[in-house]
Amino acid sequence: MDPAPADTDDAAAGAHPIYANAPRSVGFNKLRKRLIRHTREALEKFSMVRAGEKWLVALSGGKDSYGMLALLLDLKWRGLLPVELLVCNLDQGQPNFPKHILPQYLSGIGVPHRIEYRDTYSIVTSKLPVGATYCSLCSRLRRGNLYRIAREEGCTALVLGHHRDDSLETFFMNLFHGGKVAAMPPRLLNDEGDIEVLRPLIFCGEDDLQRFSDAMAFPIIPCDLCGSQDGLERNAMKAMLADIEKRMPGRKDVMIRAMGNINASHMLDTKLFDFNALFDKRTET
Repeated sequence: MDPAPADTDDAAAGAHPIYANAPRSVGFNKLRKRLIRHTREALEKFSMVRAGEKWLVALSGGKDSYGMLALLLDLKWRGLLPVELLVCNLDQGQPNFPKHILPQYLSGIGVPHRIEYRDTYSIVTSKLPVGATYCSLCSRLRRGNLYRIAREEGCTALVLGHHRDDSLETFFMNLFHGGKVAAMPPRLLNDEGDIEVLRPLIFCGEDDLQRFSDAMAFPIIPCDLCGSQDGLERNAMKAMLADIEKRMPGRKDVMIRAMGNINASHMLDTKLFDFNALFDKRTET
């Protein structure tokens, strides 16, 4: 089926099958359009799209990756995303992982996909002591496998569902614990130089993605099957940002925009700004 024209209304244009049971309310349409607007902004601002390429879309089964998939399919349906999408889920051998959910769901909406089994869970548990947090090592092993799959499938990019709040939390974790100013970039090149990592939801708020997921009734697979989610430093950053947002609504959006509005001469990094040059300019006058 040909994609719907970009400028037609939802009622006239139809929608991708992933939206077959979506609400028809005004509130949901506003939410969907806001998320689409933020996603398009990221795609365009950071030059993510090159027509004809193939993307590997990582689907964990959580609200963020489901939301990302739905938004990308929406844009592709409307002819606004001229790339091929291949969805991939990595079954990492976590206890009680429901293997049937994602294949059934993706087949039901006609989305090309690859389900890959790699027992990284056993590797993680064998290397870390009981009670340790598995997330960091688990993530590194997952990323390595996704790079491999992207190469095998001829994909130029790995697309991840990290959003605005993830980037802000990473920023404050680096600030408070790493002694550096850094966040999740919207686009980066892997160490081997052959696969790009794209984060098209970088301007999308987690609260919006949660409402979107609830409304779409995605078959969510919990991330805590391994029982290793308590006590994370990220949870402390999440709580801090939630408190700031409650006290001063809209601050998260202001902070994510600030990351793209850096004044190097007002920071302290001599690698970004030549402070010695100020003396040279003064003596010239």
